[in-house]
Amino acid sequence: MDGVDLRARVQQALEAHLARQREVLAELGDPMDPLVDSVAELLAGGKRLRAAFLYWGWRVLGGSDDDAVVRAASSMEVFQAAALLHDDVMDNSDLRRGRPTAHRAFARAHERYGWNGDPARFGHAAAILAGDLCLNWTDEIFSTSGLPRQALERARPEFDRMRTQLMGGQFLDMLEGALGWGELGYAERLARSRRVIRYKSAKYSVEQPLLIGAHAAGADEATLAALSAYGTGLGEAFQLRDDVLGVFGDPEHTGKPAGDDLREGKLTALVAHTLELADPDDAELVAASLGDPDLDDATVERCRRLIEDSGALARTEEMIAAGARAARESLATAEGLTREGRAALDGLVAICTDRQT
Repeated sequence: MDGVDLRARVQQALEAHLARQREVLAELGDPMDPLVDSVAELLAGGKRLRAAFLYWGWRVLGGSDDDAVVRAASSMEVFQAAALLHDDVMDNSDLRRGRPTAHRAFARAHERYGWNGDPARFGHAAAILAGDLCLNWTDEIFSTSGLPRQALERARPEFDRMRTQLMGGQFLDMLEGALGWGELGYAERLARSRRVIRYKSAKYSVEQPLLIGAHAAGADEATLAALSAYGTGLGEAFQLRDDVLGVFGDPEHTGKPAGDDLREGKLTALVAHTLELADPDDAELVAASLGDPDLDDATVERCRRLIEDSGALARTEEMIAAGARAARESLATAEGLTREGRAALDGLVAICTDRQT
């Protein structure tokens, strides 16, 4: 990523797009500024991993390094912004990257100016609309990126599949929390958590951006299969690392409160392992803590110790390592890849699985 200055180039493409959209919305007046600002804040900085996977999906098949592919890759960052805006509303999250989430910021503005109605409801509605804008812009950026028409046509089915499946994955995650795990056994809990991982995060974070780039570059079926397997293994490992950070991450690095996933009641593989491996009393404490928005720091710390002592953390780390291994093995089987692209995809395995944020 640094060798091709991808982060800076993606940021430039995003800023140019936002400037154009401000012009489009200018005729509606100054009230539009906070709406675009909420998106711009999410799009400022970041690791640009989703953009990187589309970019290297194109380059690994011999695609040229030009502004068109960078612009197409930047659409993945706007798509992620849509997912984050909506996800924060669904999870009722307070912080994102160390700052108030969009719906909280809009609600505070409502309170500050003494507007009519319910501030929280206004905040939720505004954040949802900002996310909807991002969904629209994702399509616009990709389709007008400047990639050749045939490349766009080859990639379009995967692009559309990604957008549809993420919405399904978000609903699946909500439904899983509503249904709960009740009397489900260990294997079923683990299988259901992995299904959510795949469709809520893994596919749109790694596999599908990579395949969009590869389809655009004209990859054959064998190469697509190998890259898909790479993306599946790494995508799951990527989200499992997120789940670990959601419980054990340092707030200064993650930008979210310690143990936030416990307060939100996320039914992850880490939790499935804990409920199976911990002593019954310890498992009961963790289960009772899930979904408690008022969970204090002392109880979070106790849950952390129980999760680690039970062996659940170690088992999750084994899953992460297995996913990274599977990704590298699949990459090794792919033929016809450029040396630079292969090296970049190999390097992205470490970036996705060893990260601290």
